[in-house]
Amino acid sequence: MSKAALRQATREALANTSVCSALGKFADNYVIAREQAYRHKDFEGLRREVARIKREAAERMEELAGQFAREATRRGATVFRAATAQDAREYIARLARSKGIKTIVKSKSMASEEIHLNDYLKKQGLDVVETDLGEWIIQLACQRPSHMVMPAIHMSRNEVAEIFSREIKKPVEPEISSMVQLARRELRRKFLSSWMGISGANIAVAETGTIVMVTNEGNGRLTTTLPPVHVIIVGLEKLVPRFTDIAPILEVLPRSATAQHITTYVTMITGAVSAVDPDGNYHEQKELHIILMDNGRTSMAADPVFKEALQCVRCAACLNVCPIYQLVGGVFGDVYTGGIGTVLTAFFTDPQKAQRVQNLCFGCGRCRDYCSGNIDLPALIGELRRRTVEREGLGYVEKVIFERVLVNRRLFHRLLKTASRLQKPFARGGKIRHLPLFLSGLTEGRTLPAIADIPFRDRVGTLPRPDRATGRVAIFSGCLIDFVYPGIGESVAKVLAALGFEIVHPEQQTCCGYPAKQAGLTNIFAELARQNIAAFAGIDAGHILTACPTCAEALKFLYPELLAGDPVWSNRARELAERVTDFSSFVHAHREKLTPLLVPLQQKVTYHDSCHLKRYLRVTAEPRQLLKDAGADLVEMNRSDVCCGFGGSYTIKFPELSKSVLNRKLESALDTGAEVVALDCPGCRMQIGGGLDHQNPRVQVMHTAEILARCLAGAGRA
Repeated sequence: MSKAALRQATREALANTSVCSALGKFADNYVIAREQAYRHKDFEGLRREVARIKREAAERMEELAGQFAREATRRGATVFRAATAQDAREYIARLARSKGIKTIVKSKSMASEEIHLNDYLKKQGLDVVETDLGEWIIQLACQRPSHMVMPAIHMSRNEVAEIFSREIKKPVEPEISSMVQLARRELRRKFLSSWMGISGANIAVAETGTIVMVTNEGNGRLTTTLPPVHVIIVGLEKLVPRFTDIAPILEVLPRSATAQHITTYVTMITGAVSAVDPDGNYHEQKELHIILMDNGRTSMAADPVFKEALQCVRCAACLNVCPIYQLVGGVFGDVYTGGIGTVLTAFFTDPQKAQRVQNLCFGCGRCRDYCSGNIDLPALIGELRRRTVEREGLGYVEKVIFERVLVNRRLFHRLLKTASRLQKPFARGGKIRHLPLFLSGLTEGRTLPAIADIPFRDRVGTLPRPDRATGRVAIFSGCLIDFVYPGIGESVAKVLAALGFEIVHPEQQTCCGYPAKQAGLTNIFAELARQNIAAFAGIDAGHILTACPTCAEALKFLYPELLAGDPVWSNRARELAERVTDFSSFVHAHREKLTPLLVPLQQKVTYHDSCHLKRYLRVTAEPRQLLKDAGADLVEMNRSDVCCGFGGSYTIKFPELSKSVLNRKLESALDTGAEVVALDCPGCRMQIGGGLDHQNPRVQVMHTAEILARCLAGAGRA
C-alpha cells in the first residue's frame, strides 16, 4: 500500500460517519465498563504475570511446541507442525479430500483469517461456513474482520439486515433479536450436516496438551463437538508451559476484551473424545487434528525487540482505546488491526503493508496502558519505523530537514527567525488563519500560531528575577516555547521568581530530538541528545525544568536509553536525566510557598491531559491541584486523557485524521462549559487553541504556567 493509497483509505473511512460514531461510542462505553470489571482486581499485577508467562513461553517456544505435541498425541490427537501458511492450508485441504468431506463449519479463528483459509478451501471446492455471528456476517458481505474480537463492529444493523435479506432472498427487518434467531436457524442446519469443524484456540498448554477456547456464543462448542473431524489451528505464541498458567490469562482476557468478568463459555479440550456423525453413526473417538503454526512466530521470538509482541493475548484492548482505530477501523492494520496488528502484520502477513500502516500511529501511548500483556506497543512501532527508514531511506525534503537543518543549531534557529519575517503577509494578531497552495490544509478548521518576532532565548535578559534568590533552575525551553510560545517561558520565569529561583537558559541548547525519533532517525536523535547534554554540562543549577512534557520525556527517559551503550555519553545522559523535571511537578513541590501569593482566578476551567505528561511522566494530579490553588473552578471533561491529535508532523502527514481527533477533543472540552482549557503541553496548546479559534474563540487555551503567572499577586515584578 502506497502513501497515497493509505491517505485515500483514511479519507474514505472518515467519510463513513456512522462507523466512526459507532466505534467512538463503543470506545467510551468500553473504558467505563472495563474499569468496573477490574474494580477488585490488580490489573498491573495480573498483566505483569501474563507477560512473565508469555515471555517464558517465547523463550522456550521450540521446547514447548515439542512437549505439547507429545502430550496431545499421547491423548489421541494428531499434531501437525506447519512452518508456513501454505503448509497449514494444504494440510486441511488434504484431510478433507481424504475423508470425502464437502461441508466445513468454522468457529471464530484469527489464525485462519491470517492464512486466508476460507478463500483457499473455497477454491478447492469446499463449502466453508463461519458460525460466529460476526464472522458469518463478514463472510456473507465478502469482507474481512475489522476487529480481532468483534469482527463486524464496523457494520450497522441496517447493513446486516440487507446482507441477511440477500442471503435468504426475502426482506429481513433490522431488529437484533430476530436477526440472531435467523442466524441460529440457518447455521444450525450447517452444524448438523458438516463432517469437519475448524476452530482456533486462545491457549495451548504444553504440560498437558490441552487446548483452551473462550467464546461468548454456543457455535464454538457446536463446532468442536458435533462434527466427527475437528481441526484446531493454533499459533505457536499461544503456548504456555503449565496448566496453572491458564488462570491469569483467563482473568485478563474477558475483562480487557469485552469488559466481562468471564466469557460465556470456557472450553478445555485435552485429547480426542467421542462423536456422532451427520448420518447418526456413533464414533468412540473423533479425529482431533491440531495444527501448530509458525508462519513468522519463531522469527519474531528470535528478534530481541519484537519478541515482546508474543506477550499479546489477543484481547484487542489496544484497538478499543486507540483514537485512530476509532476513526478508521480496519484501515489501521491488515488481518490483525490496530497497533498490535501493525506489528503482527510485519511478521505474519504483509511486511510491506506494515511499513506504511505504522505511520497511522502517533504514539499517544494509550494502548500501552491498557495492554493485558504489558507490551510497549508505541516502542515496537517506533522500532518498526526505524527499520523502515534504515531500509528505505528518507525523502529529499525530510533528508534536508533532519540531516542538514535540525542537527545544525545555528542554521535551524536562523531559518526559524527568517520564517518569522516571511510569515508576516499571512499573520494577524499572532495567528495564521490561511496558508496558500499545498499548505492550505494545515489551516483547515484551525489556526496556527505565528512564529514569535522575538524568541524566548532573546528575552532571557528581561525576565522577572527574585528579590532574593534561594536557588537556580536551568530552563530547557524546547522549540515551541522558544520560537512560538515565548510567553509560556516568561510565565515559567515569573512563577519561579515568585518562588525565589533564579533561572539560567543555556544558549547552546537545541531541539530535544523527539521529531527525529518519531521519524525513525535514531542517529539524528542521538546527535541532538549529545548536543543538549553538552549544553547543560557544568551549569550550576539543581534542577533542569521544562514546560514541555515531550521534551521532559526525551531528556529524562529517552536520552539514557538511547545512549546506554555509549561509553562516553551514557553517564552524562543519566546525570542530566536525574535533574530533569516538568513544570507542574516542580511547582507542586513548592506549592505551599506559592499558594499564598495567588489571586483567585474565579473562572471555570477544564484540564486536558497531554499524552506525554500522563502516560510517560505519570503526572496527572499535580497540575490539577495547582489550578485549584489558583482558585479555578475545575470541571473534568470526558476523555480528558485522549490525545488531541497533534502528534507533531502527524498534522502534516494525515491532516484529516489529526483534525478528526481534534474535533472529538473540542467537543469534550466545550461540553463542560469551561471558560478556559488548561494544559501543560505547548503542542497541545497549538492544536486545541487553533481548533477553538475556529469553533469558539471565546474559550481560552492556557498553559498551567500562564494561569499561575496571571494569578500571581504583584504582577509585573522585575
